[in-house]
Amino acid sequence: MKKVAVLIGAGSIGMAIVRRVGVEKHIVLADYNLAHAEAATQTLENAGFECSTIQCDLGDRESILDLVKYAQTKGEVHNLINAAGVSPSQAPVERILQVDLYGTSVLLEEFGKVIAEGGSGVIISSQSGHRLPALPQEQNDALAMTPCEELLDLPFLKAITDTLKAYQYSKRCNVLRVMMEATRWGRRGATVNSISPGIIITPLAIDELHGPRKDGYLKMIEGMPARRAGTPDEVGDLAEFLMSSRGRFISGADLLIDGGCTASYWYGDLQYLKATH
Repeated sequence: MKKVAVLIGAGSIGMAIVRRVGVEKHIVLADYNLAHAEAATQTLENAGFECSTIQCDLGDRESILDLVKYAQTKGEVHNLINAAGVSPSQAPVERILQVDLYGTSVLLEEFGKVIAEGGSGVIISSQSGHRLPALPQEQNDALAMTPCEELLDLPFLKAITDTLKAYQYSKRCNVLRVMMEATRWGRRGATVNSISPGIIITPLAIDELHGPRKDGYLKMIEGMPARRAGTPDEVGDLAEFLMSSRGRFISGADLLIDGGCTASYWYGDLQYLKATH
């Protein structure tokens, strides 16, 4: 059977990853915006990749189940790449938690049931998840192990009223959920990890760098050890390593790729951000 690589979220980072791992595989490209997915598919096909497209709402279990079934009609699922989600400036608290926290958890669970032996998954999280202080162990355990359909009823999540806090908890949950699911994926001979990017130059980041908050972004970049933003290709290179034969001993891990931004947030020139975050 054909090997299948599934990409959810047809943005710059997801595309950079799938171009590296999708050679000689059938790529299933899923996105909430079907036109966006179809445009990305055209780009990949023009570069010699074999692709198909499906609409998927990451915040809806039935939509995720449809994606799993569709991917299996194309062959054995060897790679899962989740680069979808909504940001604090794009959606209200409820939608962020529904998509980024609940939806990603369902995605990990359902693809963990069908992932092929030797397969691998990468979940794109965010440096924002590292800006929460250490959570009580009972909250860590709840985020990692609560059945998906009960996650959004956790009292400490229902108490969130701020979109940034919802996003941070969602990304912390992604990391913890990956750790838990790695134990299940391992029984099938597969690995799964998360990557937490910092400021990466994408169309959305370019909008921010030219928008009303540009001065804050530029100051943040100046205060990072790297003193520059990252590129989707740098995230793609890291994901390619994790999903290759060289990364088989890495599973359940989260890798920061943020130019040292988190280090500076906690201990360097960006500590001033703690007052606002």
